[in-house]
Amino acid sequence: MTTTAPAPGVGTRSRPATIALWTLQVLLGLMFIAGSGAPKLFGEAYAVQIFEDLGTGQWLRVVVGLLEVAGGIGLLVPRLAGLAASCLVALMVGATVAQLFFLSEGFWYTPVILGVLLGVVAWVRRAEISRVFER
Repeated sequence: MTTTAPAPGVGTRSRPATIALWTLQVLLGLMFIAGSGAPKLFGEAYAVQIFEDLGTGQWLRVVVGLLEVAGGIGLLVPRLAGLAASCLVALMVGATVAQLFFLSEGFWYTPVILGVLLGVVAWVRRAEISRVFER
């Protein structure tokens, strides 16, 4: 009878750590689905104005909205949570650059904070990310 050890970082979290991680993922997921992605997809005035100010056209608003909704859903799916968090970190880097260099309003700290929180999820779930690509 042989047993295999779990992959590093998998199945070794304590119950409180697992609860904290899932709480963070659910809150971030809901924020990206309902608080950020959906307003972009439905053409909320503020979202439209941001992308007008960027000068990119409204196609980018729709693309970013779709990516945020997909990433938010991915945060709620156990196998995809780490990969979704990693992809959303990249999106938050782009949002930070846009806020700092192309928009006049100074809300650059919002994507930075979200990026750090997503980075925590991606780091904790790093072992699970590679397994997504192994399949």
